[in-house]
Amino acid sequence: MNVLITGASRGIGKSLAEHFAIEGANLFLCSRNMDKTLAWQQELMRKHDVNISSFNADLGDEKGIHDFIEQLNRSVEHIDILINNAGFYEPGSVHNEQEGLLKRMLDLNLYSAYHITRALLPAMIKRKSGHVFNMSSIAGFQAYANGGAYSISKFALTGFSKNLREEMKPHNIKVTTVYPGATMTSSWDGSGIDPARIMEASDVAKMIVAASKLSPQACVEDILIRPLLGDL
Repeated sequence: MNVLITGASRGIGKSLAEHFAIEGANLFLCSRNMDKTLAWQQELMRKHDVNISSFNADLGDEKGIHDFIEQLNRSVEHIDILINNAGFYEPGSVHNEQEGLLKRMLDLNLYSAYHITRALLPAMIKRKSGHVFNMSSIAGFQAYANGGAYSISKFALTGFSKNLREEMKPHNIKVTTVYPGATMTSSWDGSGIDPARIMEASDVAKMIVAASKLSPQACVEDILIRPLLGDL
């Protein structure tokens, strides 16, 4: 099983890599800083006897995406599970957020998933097999104050994922939209929030792994997961 995870150097992406390694998957990991994570990559390979190929790429740039896809195609014949996890968060409101923030959010939070998915779908369609997970957010499920460009970009990703789900039904390709609530990642650094109030990255990873293991005739369309005490 070949699993591609974008935004894999930390947070939910790193936890996904750890949990799919337990499943014995060959991992293809991408982020802007994968070269800084060699120690834990090597530890995963030793511990679980899996192969890991990692790539440095700026997926917020269309050229960076295409360069990454070329590298990936030279490294693997096909991907079984694609997890579009790359993204970034910055709070703000439509009326006063920094000019250009929406474009930067869309470039990474939406277009990276769009272009990478389009590049990998032909092989999945040919094999009539594959699973695409798109990492939306509670902010792409329910709007909230100070969500701004981030929420807009995640609603756009949700729309992409929903449309893709309908398109891929005849090809036996599964599509799952994931809506994590507040999760302990670097986005919360300096927030002062008690970690006990926020979900662990492994909570999200475990749900995705579980959804990936169902029978071919079953598809989890949505994973909506929130902190026990609700959204922040």
